[in-house]
Amino acid sequence: MLKTTQEIMQDIAARAKARRLALNLTQMGLEDRSGVSLGTIKHFEHTGKIALESLLKLSLALDCLQDFEQAFAARATMPQSLDDLLKQPRPRKRGSIT
Repeated sequence: MLKTTQEIMQDIAARAKARRLALNLTQMGLEDRSGVSLGTIKHFEHTGKIALESLLKLSLALDCLQDFEQAFAARATMPQSLDDLLKQPRPRKRGSIT
């Protein structure tokens, strides 16, 4: 069964909190290390809601920024032959729906 976005957000917040505790950091220690306000950290750990920039700052401070490196990355598949490669559609450069 698929998780809801809220469930995923709360799972991420719980893993971030567990990581913080594993590093023996208080919320105030994480605030000092990351530059993210204490209120934002508390709100994130409680609700899972946070701005992307703040999440990335926390991830850097918790030494797990690399986890975001593959977000939205193209999934590579190897073409069978040169003909298959030539038949592949060109990547879109812009959307068509407004």
